[in-house]
Amino acid sequence: MKLTDSIIKAAKPKNKRYNLPDGKGLVLWVQPDGQKVWRIRYDFNEKEKMLSLGFYPAVSLAAARREHTRFKELLAQGIDPSENRKEEKQQAAIAAANSFESVARLWWNHWKHDKTERHADYTIRRMEADIFPVIGHKPVNEITVAQFIAMVRKVESRGALDIAKRVLTTCGQVMRYAVAHGLAERNPAADIKPSDVLKPAKKTNHKRLSEKELPELLRKIDGYNGQPLTRLALQLMALTFVRTGELIGARWDEINLDKKEWRIPAERMKMRSPHIVPLSQQAITLLEEIHKLAADDVLLFPSERRDGKSMSNNTILYALYRLGYHGRMTGHGFRGVASTILHEQQFNHDHIELQLAHTQRDAVSAAYNHALYLEPRAHMMQQWADYLDKQRVGAEVIPFKAA
Repeated sequence: MKLTDSIIKAAKPKNKRYNLPDGKGLVLWVQPDGQKVWRIRYDFNEKEKMLSLGFYPAVSLAAARREHTRFKELLAQGIDPSENRKEEKQQAAIAAANSFESVARLWWNHWKHDKTERHADYTIRRMEADIFPVIGHKPVNEITVAQFIAMVRKVESRGALDIAKRVLTTCGQVMRYAVAHGLAERNPAADIKPSDVLKPAKKTNHKRLSEKELPELLRKIDGYNGQPLTRLALQLMALTFVRTGELIGARWDEINLDKKEWRIPAERMKMRSPHIVPLSQQAITLLEEIHKLAADDVLLFPSERRDGKSMSNNTILYALYRLGYHGRMTGHGFRGVASTILHEQQFNHDHIELQLAHTQRDAVSAAYNHALYLEPRAHMMQQWADYLDKQRVGAEVIPFKAA
């Protein structure tokens, strides 16, 4: 008699295991502990064999019958269901090991060594958010161009065009790693560029003020009534015009007040090259004031949570918002203001570019390095600090000479 769910549910455990047959080799074992296990008996090469299908009710009666039918079809083809199952498990294991996510994590561990912890963490979190849920499970050797395109367009559809471009770039790096290590035959992501599949983005400059608006901003910063460290961070940013991330991550062991230098290591710089910031007397005075607060013995600008991290980028941005500069000025804007004014005052272009730590664009600039032209750069930074002082007090500003 064929089994039914009612018969199975009514079957009670006994002192010894007993069987409930469903016919043609499919049976349900009822164990003394009450567990019910599906089994298939079959003959292969004149040997009797048995294969487990799992526990009831996790494997339903209908599911057990379907699997039984599939096994009978394998037998009809001369295939041992037990050996077939082993091969399927092996193939699944290989596919899992060569999945895009597995290979991507291998690539990330290889790639991250010369990157900042922050950049490396951002990259893996971006993959976990936008890449792995879509193609992470797919064998790396089977991913197509169309699948990459569909994925980045999905990111683009939520308005994250820049992230969509980075996602495609990251996928290309992972696939190159896969090809280099014999895990894939080719890199389909190399067949397309972001501009081929994504909408062009309008180029926008970082928001910044004009020279005429600078005096009011400087005075408002001096009168900032929020956290003292935030005010000092804004003042130091105006004097040094470093990037926001370079400022908030500043460490005391990078500062040498005797030499009047702030040496930022390569791993904290966007361009992965060490950078020297000559310190004006005004900057040194600020640093001494920061040190008196003794907020942290490692970081100049620690998080208020005292969790070993620095203050966030948003601390600078929101402070500017509080001062009335929402949509008008950002931390990065200090760099643009400094570059414009220093060029107008006819300081040497290469000295300005070196002090901004911009990527080098030509053979002449490429010959420079972070430690060259320190004397004229130090002179320029002192002149810049003096210029800001005059702007702050509203005195008539006489253009200074670069020489």
